[in-house]
Amino acid sequence: MLATSSFAAVSFEKEILPFLNKKCVDCHRAPYEENGKKKEPKAGLRLDASWAILKGSENGPVLTAGAPDKSGIYESVNLPKDDDAHMPPKGEDLTKEEITLLKKWIEEGADFGGWIGSKDGMPADAQTSSSKPVKPREHDLLFAALEKEVKPLSDAVLGAAKEAGAQVAAVKVESPLLRVDFLTGVSKCDDAKVESVLPLKENIVALDLGRTVITDAALKSVGQLPRLVTLDLRQTKIGDAGLEALTSLKKLHSINLYGTQVSDEGLKHLAKIKSLNNIYLWQSKATKAGVKHLAAALPGVKVSIE
Repeated sequence: MLATSSFAAVSFEKEILPFLNKKCVDCHRAPYEENGKKKEPKAGLRLDASWAILKGSENGPVLTAGAPDKSGIYESVNLPKDDDAHMPPKGEDLTKEEITLLKKWIEEGADFGGWIGSKDGMPADAQTSSSKPVKPREHDLLFAALEKEVKPLSDAVLGAAKEAGAQVAAVKVESPLLRVDFLTGVSKCDDAKVESVLPLKENIVALDLGRTVITDAALKSVGQLPRLVTLDLRQTKIGDAGLEALTSLKKLHSINLYGTQVSDEGLKHLAKIKSLNNIYLWQSKATKAGVKHLAAALPGVKVSIE
């Protein structure tokens, strides 16, 4: 039985690593050859080394120390089994006890305790930092400033949004700022569902619409969220035209357009959002030439396209 004492710190190597090795690492390890074919880690995520976990997946970081609700590695194991992003997709799920341990380990700071794991492909600069937890994201500082601008919403208003299918949570304990997603019902989240969260618009700073069935029309609602900092639109049918509605967002720091229909035309709209710091464009229709023009319009922006 796994140790779950609330007093002792969770040991990654003794308590977390065993079930990751058993249930996750087979699909998330260093590239290898099988029957003459090269096998890559799913989603670019490796779980066989601390430095690789900190690096994250092709969709970005999967671990934020102290914040399970901001850590994809925890989020994915809690999704319904029929959700495309549920992990592991096949085989034995993590037990409730294992999920609890994972959550506690992240809450305690995601300390690897000196464990490094596989050094295959390990960057030289990772050798001195591989056991250090992920630093708080840049926009967390912005959240602190935005908290002073809004008041908590009533239970009735929050309840109405939840009844519409949204998952609503404070970005941290006692914060009036909200994180909204539809991860438990991505196939049911359409343009109308997004519109249903507008009563929360002053307080929403993070919105995840990834893998939902929204269209460009939904972005007319998204464009009305004055304090939106992070927006995830990955693997949706969003295209160039819809992005024009987002040019009104003055606080937007990060947008994920992985696997969308966005092309260089859409990047012209993003170029007008001067607050953007991070843009994810893997498997979109954007080109390196388009990204070059975008980077010129937004000095300092980080654009990931491959």
